[in-house]
Amino acid sequence: MSRIVFMQNQTTLARLNDKVSTIVEQYNSLKRENEALRMELITLKAEGEIKNQEINKLIEQNAQKDSEIESIVEKLESIMV
Repeated sequence: MSRIVFMQNQTTLARLNDKVSTIVEQYNSLKRENEALRMELITLKAEGEIKNQEINKLIEQNAQKDSEIESIVEKLESIMV
């Protein structure tokens, strides 16, 4: 009788061990996925910052060109008067 109880306990222990192993594997997989997503997020943030800097530079250049155009228009208007 005690041999049957021992075998049942061993089977229960084996099942529990399998379940724990599965949970650990899932945890490690999710941990790797989380790290990959974190690295992707860092990369995307850096790319976004570079794009924002480029946009700000273009806005400044556009404002400078608008100022130059306004200056040329004023010169033309003064000549035509």
